[in-house]
Amino acid sequence: MGTFMRQYWVPACLSSELVADGDPVRLMIMCEKLIAFRDSKGRVGIMDHRCPHRCASLFIGRNEESGIRCVYHGWKFDVDGKCVDMPSVPARMDFKERVHAKAYKTYEANGLIWVYMGADQDNPPPHPQIEAAMHPDAEIWCLQRDCNWLQALEGDIDTSHVGFLHVGSLKAEDLDEDHPMRPTVLNRAPEYEVAQSDWGVMYGGYRPNDDGQMSWRVAHYMFPFWTQTPNNRFATRAIARAWVPIDDEHSMLFDITCGSDAGNPAYTSTLKDGTPLFDVISYAPNTTDWYGRWRSTDSETNDWAIDRDSQRNGTQFTGIPNITMQDQAVTESMGPITDHSFENLAPTDQMIARVRRRVLMAARAVAEGKALAPGAQEPEVFYNARAGSFLHNPDDSLAGAYETALSKATRWGKEVEAAE
Repeated sequence: MGTFMRQYWVPACLSSELVADGDPVRLMIMCEKLIAFRDSKGRVGIMDHRCPHRCASLFIGRNEESGIRCVYHGWKFDVDGKCVDMPSVPARMDFKERVHAKAYKTYEANGLIWVYMGADQDNPPPHPQIEAAMHPDAEIWCLQRDCNWLQALEGDIDTSHVGFLHVGSLKAEDLDEDHPMRPTVLNRAPEYEVAQSDWGVMYGGYRPNDDGQMSWRVAHYMFPFWTQTPNNRFATRAIARAWVPIDDEHSMLFDITCGSDAGNPAYTSTLKDGTPLFDVISYAPNTTDWYGRWRSTDSETNDWAIDRDSQRNGTQFTGIPNITMQDQAVTESMGPITDHSFENLAPTDQMIARVRRRVLMAARAVAEGKALAPGAQEPEVFYNARAGSFLHNPDDSLAGAYETALSKATRWGKEVEAAE
């Protein structure tokens, strides 16, 4: 699976985490221990944390004068991994032109730093065309999850849980008539259509609306570890969520959105009486260890701050007031790697089953040399994915409803690039 994922550009860290000539940052991505730094000219380097001389960690090195200098013997490397100084070796014996740190290709756009970790560093794929990440005003936040990447990702594509985990205590009278969560509260057991797509798998959960239209909630899995969740209004906001493996038992979420917050039920809406629908994430301070970035203060160690009184009196179905922590609690409670043999999947889990099969088949085809990684060389296919909630003619299928909604949606990214 790691080889498969390395065919794609991978979100590595936020632009704001790296300062020119500032402290290097430890990153672990797909079990590789790396450092990231920004040199004097603002260029970003991501490389193996070990100095190729004696394997001392470059994390404790000096980021200075357009390179990272190992404090053990003074060897210095630029952002491409080239050794540019070897002061501990006599000049006549200098062989710096033959020494390279293991560095990876990077690029930076719209507040996010990407890394390509594939074997062919001379020929990286085209840059991704994921709509939310293509807007210069994209909003990005991160959160570490203490479980396998697929386990975390599946929480995004299993939205039959929304009517219980997230809004289980809500009643229809708590919400305005046009609130996009109202159909979910009125009917907590939707039906589904699932379809394979060029970018992965898509599904639509549908329920009859009060006005006779069909209420759709459309979401996507996108290769290799992306999701788009249906908690926004389809027409006015774009979202993309990357579940980047740190190692087999930890993952890093990059949540990227752009567009209007108007009507966004998951993060900005209030109840009829003005009460916020959900609380905000409480972060612990970032530390410099391999698992020290973007951690919540709530975890298994404090039972994700569950409030049993709130659970009993109906204030919160879960007793956990934050939507992200609700997801985190249930996925982390499964253990770091779920034993799928213990599961009993329901008809409403067809998206889960289809994604598992699609991922395994694609990774196997790449490993056997039978196919290229889907979309890696044709990133424009990802731009055709948009998620969210909308109302549509009840007689139409998922394909027809989606095509119509997409044609009416405000799009970002390509228009912005053209204007620039």
